[in-house]
Amino acid sequence: MTRILSASLVNVLATVSGVTDPESLEARLPQLCQGVESLSQLFTRDRQDLRNSYLDRDQLRAAYLAYYLPVNLAKVQALLQEMPLPKAAGQGSGGRFRVLDLGGGPGTTGLAVLDWLHSTEALRDVEGEIVTVERSVQALALCERLWSVYQSIEPRPGLRLVPVKGDIGRWSAGRFPASVAKGTYDLIVMGNVVNELFADACDPITRRAQLLRDLLGLLHPQGTMMIVEPALRDTSRHLLQLRDQLVADGACNLYSPCLHEHPCPALVKEDDWCHEERPWEPPPVVAAIDQRVGFIKDALKFSYLLLRKDGQTIVPRSPDVYRVVSELRSMKGEKRAWLCNETGRPEVGRQDRLKSESNAFVDDWHRGAIVRIDQIVRKHQAGGLGRIPVEATVQIVRPV
Repeated sequence: MTRILSASLVNVLATVSGVTDPESLEARLPQLCQGVESLSQLFTRDRQDLRNSYLDRDQLRAAYLAYYLPVNLAKVQALLQEMPLPKAAGQGSGGRFRVLDLGGGPGTTGLAVLDWLHSTEALRDVEGEIVTVERSVQALALCERLWSVYQSIEPRPGLRLVPVKGDIGRWSAGRFPASVAKGTYDLIVMGNVVNELFADACDPITRRAQLLRDLLGLLHPQGTMMIVEPALRDTSRHLLQLRDQLVADGACNLYSPCLHEHPCPALVKEDDWCHEERPWEPPPVVAAIDQRVGFIKDALKFSYLLLRKDGQTIVPRSPDVYRVVSELRSMKGEKRAWLCNETGRPEVGRQDRLKSESNAFVDDWHRGAIVRIDQIVRKHQAGGLGRIPVEATVQIVRPV
């Protein structure tokens, strides 16, 4: 499924970024490209400088609004569509939906949630609030502006934004501000922020795990915690290490992407990692910047966890159900991909000469898809390349 931002979101982004037509895009494109290149350097190679808010700088803020905000919006919306509907959806008119957005930046999550509630039939009558915590005053002001512009286009008077100035990296263990610790939340979101927390600590992963355990105490028993991180090797591996600690402590269960609660097999080898790639159609401003600077944003790339406390999972788990965790590679006479489930992280292929009606869906495998395979043949009992025989049945349980 190729994701396209709604017309309402496109209008909001155009209004706030000032890129409202081809002429304004052409006039501002050189400066936007310079800002995007600077942000790319900051997000990938100069990550130690992320503690200084880039949204407080005019050129970087404009570039973020025009380029990175649409991308991050689409990532959050992809995961909103993947997670279970909140409890409020089953309560009829007046159901309450509470969101806690931590390190919210310019309110990406709030904007994504507003549009998701508007476009999801079961959630049209839901009321509630989005509590956005951010340390930058400039970012909070942007958050309120984006919210206001969207509400002027698609009014939802039953939903309110609660901006909170705060630095979650300075919160004491288990002690949250009164403005945050009021009741429980149906959704807690941390977008591109976990990797920045406690970076100077002796053991940042353990510090992050403790914070998340405390935050899970604010999650409704049938709620979801969403963690989105950049699709970089180091940040993705750190997220997997965090995953392992939370699961080992019994703090939560994994709704997705993982299909098991065993230690992550991608951490066995130091050069392995795991990330998602989802198709989307970038807005014209993103495509124009890509063409000018040589970037490619034709897919949404990120790492993520959806955590719950009620045992619910994206699909029923089974040893014959796998998630595809690589691209499908066409080799000489064969197609192969890396898969993952409770049995490990095997490489599995099907020789072209053994293609049959029952195993033809191998040709449709893609990163993130969940598949069922009733037979895999290996020459060696443990490890090694697995092959799908001609008589095997292959199904796609859930595409991305």
